[in-house]
Amino acid sequence: AEYCAVLDAGEVEQWPEFFTDDAIYRITARENADAGMLVGLVYAEGKGMLQDRAVSIARTQMFAPRYNLHVTGNVRVLAQQDDGEFRAQSSFILLQTLVDGPTTLHLAGRYFDRFVRQGNRLLLRERQAVYDTTMIATDLVYPV
Repeated sequence: AEYCAVLDAGEVEQWPEFFTDDAIYRITARENADAGMLVGLVYAEGKGMLQDRAVSIARTQMFAPRYNLHVTGNVRVLAQQDDGEFRAQSSFILLQTLVDGPTTLHLAGRYFDRFVRQGNRLLLRERQAVYDTTMIATDLVYPV
């Protein structure tokens, strides 16, 4: 919930704090994921790449002002390992409202996550956002 709240509040520079230092983040088409191809529309390896992406989005906005709303549900824990890492899956929709336009469905799909506990926090070691359609908006800028 906090992950989505930070993004929906436009605090994109805080987004990398939800990930481990060695995290992997990717946004992938369902067609590719189903075929076992981990090619991503967006790919970041390590927290440093996530921070670079967040800073570039926050400080060089070259796109129309907008509001995003993440809605997640159907959360399932799929597996837990002895070291405390666990895998989870959930569904998401991402709604987008351009300041001067209507609200639209921007993206829908599933998250495939690997979490680890660090101190009193659960952090993402990996997040793969798999979107359902082969046709996506050309302005996919913000993290999913």
